Amino acid sequence: MSGKVIGIFIVGIALIAGVAIYWLQVYAFYDDVSLDTQLRMTNVVTGEPEIVLYDSFQGIDADSSPLRFRGCFTTTMSLAMLTETYEVYEQATPLTAPGWFDCFDASQIGAALEVGEAIAFLGERNIQDGVDRVIAIFPDGRGYAWHQLNEKYSE
Repeated sequence: MSGKVIGIFIVGIALIAGVAIYWLQVYAFYDDVSLDTQLRMTNVVTGEPEIVLYDSFQGIDADSSPLRFRGCFTTTMSLAMLTETYEVYEQATPLTAPGWFDCFDASQIGAALEVGEAIAFLGERNIQDGVDRVIAIFPDGRGYAWHQLNEKYSE
């Protein structure tokens, strides 16, 4: 009888630990950054990041990793103007966001970048050591931002 109790206890603790680990990874460390974020894109001529015009920004970030930043917004700036003004980012690979942050669909953004439906721009190089902020813009003005490893750590 005591073996069953110990077995039930171990399984119960494992389930509680599993739920806690899942919650910590998916929900616990993210903060809303919608109000205090300034989006910048790197100018082709100066090589310096400049603040860009945007509306309706929704964003999340976490102190636990520089790669957890995600953002969704809209802009009235045209793709033609953006490509002439800001540096295009060739190796853009959007990282998956938590399922509850539903405005950011990494697979849709990645597919649009592959076929040329959207264009990725360098937001800021080394926003943190070895991490770039990348911004993808669609022709209809939808924009998405994320952080990804640059050449310092990607090889």
